[in-house]
Amino acid sequence: MDDFDEDFGDKIEVDYNLPRRINYDINLLSKICEKDPDCVLTFYGGEPLLGIDKVKQIMDSVLPKQYMIQTNGLLLDKLEPKYVNHFHTILVSIDGEEALTDYYRGKGTFRKVINNLKLIRQNGFAGELIARVTVMEKTDIYKQIRWLLDNDEFSFSSIHWQLNAGFWGNDYQRRNFEEWSKKNYIPGVAKLTRFWVDQMKQKGVVLKLYPLLGIANSLLNQENDCLMRCGGGWINYAIQTDGHIIPCPTMWGMKKYYLGNISNTDPLNLKKIFVDQPPCINCSILNVCGGRCLYANITKRWNDEDYGKVCATVAELVKAVKTETSRIQRLISNGTIALKDFDFLKYNGCEIIP
Repeated sequence: MDDFDEDFGDKIEVDYNLPRRINYDINLLSKICEKDPDCVLTFYGGEPLLGIDKVKQIMDSVLPKQYMIQTNGLLLDKLEPKYVNHFHTILVSIDGEEALTDYYRGKGTFRKVINNLKLIRQNGFAGELIARVTVMEKTDIYKQIRWLLDNDEFSFSSIHWQLNAGFWGNDYQRRNFEEWSKKNYIPGVAKLTRFWVDQMKQKGVVLKLYPLLGIANSLLNQENDCLMRCGGGWINYAIQTDGHIIPCPTMWGMKKYYLGNISNTDPLNLKKIFVDQPPCINCSILNVCGGRCLYANITKRWNDEDYGKVCATVAELVKAVKTETSRIQRLISNGTIALKDFDFLKYNGCEIIP
């Protein structure tokens, strides 16, 4: 538990006494949403469905353009279909096949989640369902993503994965991150990227594997910005349980980054927060990567040398997609696929850069 006990030091003041549940007037949420014609509300936690009555209260009284939710999936059966079916997107935590998911998340988790996903589909959920995969050293990225795409349990058409790296202060020394990333993860990502483009050639389909999809979309459209790919701090913001607005949900309690309060803030004029320090600002792929993670850049839980090994995985991911770009362009040119097939709803909870 020492990961949680380690403080951030004097440079970051954190309010550890935030209320466990929302304590602001829901009417304030409705009013701030009304000021933004493109308002999207995402329920995020912790586990948001632990507060299922509050979720329903908000959905009954606030009218955004879209609702989304990030959930562990264990309580989806407790939320009535009229609410579940109102979500545009559901991101559910599942890490691959049963043995791996249960290893990371506890025995029986996989079966409960899969059963709940089958149930919501049976009950009419027709929105996008994204498998949100946490990746660590027990993960064979190629094997697990392939399994999620094609199995007898529940096949996902949309998948995002996130490296659990650089978020905790004391875990690097206990892990085997560098060796695993070089011998397993990086080769697996390259193999997966080739498979992804093979599917375009063979089936004329662009699978929604978000890290690959987001990077390819930027390369094909020659986007050249260096904003956070998740949208955090410039188009996506989080509202704490006390009503304060922050750039990202993982930055809860960081007083320096309080950008206002829903009681008195114009959502269209929020301050923008960017990655603005080395090594990111000197990186040759910043325009594609965007800095990976605002929280990790600010807190620096791993030292520069160790975090550089995470950056190496990002560089290899971008390289894998760039290597396949000419093949993708040929498939677009001959009509097998279209450039629009790489479009997706941006800032939907997928960080793009794992």
